[in-house]
Amino acid sequence: MPTRRVFLRNSALAVVGTAAVPSFLTRAAFGATDSGSRTKRLVVIFQRGAADGLNMVVPYAESQYYTLRPSINIPKKSVLDLDGFFGLHPSLAPFQQLWQQRHLAIVHAAGSPDTTRSHFDAQDFMETGTPGVKITEDGWLNRSLRNLARSPQNSPFRALALGPSLPRILSGSEPAVAMNSINDFSVGGKNPKPSPAANAFEAMYDHSSDSVLHGTGEETFDAVKMLKAADPAKYPPASGASYPRGRFGESLRQLAQLIKANLGVQVAFADIGGWDHHVNEGSTEGQLANVLGDFSQALASFWTDLGDLGEDTVVVTMSEFGRTARENGNRGTDHGHANVMFVLGGPVKGGKVYGRWPGLDQS
Repeated sequence: MPTRRVFLRNSALAVVGTAAVPSFLTRAAFGATDSGSRTKRLVVIFQRGAADGLNMVVPYAESQYYTLRPSINIPKKSVLDLDGFFGLHPSLAPFQQLWQQRHLAIVHAAGSPDTTRSHFDAQDFMETGTPGVKITEDGWLNRSLRNLARSPQNSPFRALALGPSLPRILSGSEPAVAMNSINDFSVGGKNPKPSPAANAFEAMYDHSSDSVLHGTGEETFDAVKMLKAADPAKYPPASGASYPRGRFGESLRQLAQLIKANLGVQVAFADIGGWDHHVNEGSTEGQLANVLGDFSQALASFWTDLGDLGEDTVVVTMSEFGRTARENGNRGTDHGHANVMFVLGGPVKGGKVYGRWPGLDQS
């Protein structure tokens, strides 16, 4: 089956369509199904590098946790209690209020059934939704779009990735765009008048005899024009939303702007790296604590920024796999298996840790 890809390599836009492959995971985004006049949204956040779920949501009431992690454990006095058994890493303090308001739920000891310890393979399986199968061409988030009613304006921003290129999870037969920056999302760059190169680029599509290329070109420029007309930049962060500096915080800030500009976003994706801590992971301070601070502050700010729009939004976080329960000889953790997922949103039944906790005994 043919595959077509069009990239605007020198701008922040990528429009991609590829051949569809059937999958069992077609209901993955029912949280974003439009059951009324309001657009419902699913936002997926990927923690690339295999985050240490045991030090994120700590089973502090289980003594084995402290036995297995003598130097990198989170002391009981520092844990932010959730339910008397689990507690949050102190750097996840921005999540505490969301938990208390029951907007935030936690799913522990969850993940792919595939046993690979390869970051590349595990991320691929989590994004295609077909663990153990390497030939799947599309991502589960793209496949899920087939079951969703389209937003009224049939927006080119219906499926959106924040980043320089379209991720595996959104590749497939349904149109999707990748955006690195709202400001640079145009062929002509930031200038009010397009460059000669931009004019030539548009003319190339206008006069193309290739109908597929022509159609994609029109979609590209329609997206640019729609974005400029909506002017998302006129929506500054709401009071109380303080995004951290850096790529992830900026991605979520701009995603909130796009949602508030009513551009028809139904599914969105963003990722944050820096979770592969084999050496000197740290405890309440250190490498993990630092990235957790950015992660939680950005998500809490995004939730605050959305305001009432949060009632129709669900955010799900995931990582390719977890870390070993036992710390290694370098005061870090090696590649493990199950992990923790956060689910945030208006429709979420929060204030609860879901999943069957297997315990940390050797068995």
